[in-house]
Amino acid sequence: MTDAPFSPAAMRGAVDLTSLVRAAAAPPASAAPPAPGGGGPAASGAAPTGGLVRDVDDVSFGEMLELSSQVPVIVEFYAQGLAPSLGAIIASYGGRLALATVDGNRAPQLAQAFQVQQVPAVAAVIGGRPMQLFVGMPAEAELRSVLEEVLQVAAQNGVTGVLDVAAGEDAAAPVEEPLAPLHQEAYDAISRGDYAAAVEAYRQQLAQAPRDQEAVAGLAQASLLLRLDGATAAGLRDAAAAGPHDADAQLAVADLDLSGGHVEDAYGRLLDVFPHLDAEGRTAVRTRLLDYFEIVGAEDPRTIAARRRLTALLY
Repeated sequence: MTDAPFSPAAMRGAVDLTSLVRAAAAPPASAAPPAPGGGGPAASGAAPTGGLVRDVDDVSFGEMLELSSQVPVIVEFYAQGLAPSLGAIIASYGGRLALATVDGNRAPQLAQAFQVQQVPAVAAVIGGRPMQLFVGMPAEAELRSVLEEVLQVAAQNGVTGVLDVAAGEDAAAPVEEPLAPLHQEAYDAISRGDYAAAVEAYRQQLAQAPRDQEAVAGLAQASLLLRLDGATAAGLRDAAAAGPHDADAQLAVADLDLSGGHVEDAYGRLLDVFPHLDAEGRTAVRTRLLDYFEIVGAEDPRTIAARRRLTALLY
């Protein structure tokens, strides 16, 4: 699915995230740990920060919401097999932007609040107000153009702080080990929206290393994105409503639910329809669920519950 970037004007009339954070009992910003190496208050005109890039969930997002009153916070939704990719670009703005990375599968309230339908998806928060930016990952030039628009909207709303990055590299993005060549090839393909190439790269990796669990999960994720490419949420949901026992229609909406972080909805839909399907349909649903288990993680409580229910239906 390919969507053009949203206009930052979408900020007007957006849903206020404050109620979400209060419901999640997020700690106040004053409870956040000091920046690494920070020995005291930030310099005048600079907002204190524990890092330009932070991985957050439904609870810890409260810190970033508070930070958005100082600088625009970019919010990047990802999932297992699709690592966040904006850290270096955000760091290049020298503290004028911050980045919150969110695993949509593990932060369902945030995914719902930002109306995330698939990942990667990017939004922003300015002064506590959310704005959708784009789905998928555009070229760097287009991405920077959107970020400049975000900064303009922020300035219009009096959000013009600069984060204190004097602590050094620790205040920016964490240093990660380089990916294996085929993993990097798949990651780059996903970033440019070429999901078929990503699937092929992961298949090549598994041909060389059949026990590479990251490649297994990556292949499942890339395959999901490829299936959704070019589809619309409304079209998929209409088809599923018209065919409640149509395996293909239910599988497509389950893909949509999972890509938006609605794990339990995806599992529940397929497990509910399973008893009503013929042998071919049941095989397709079972295979898709096994892919989902790889994407979400075998140790996730939702996966454990779904696997238990699938076993009961099989035997």
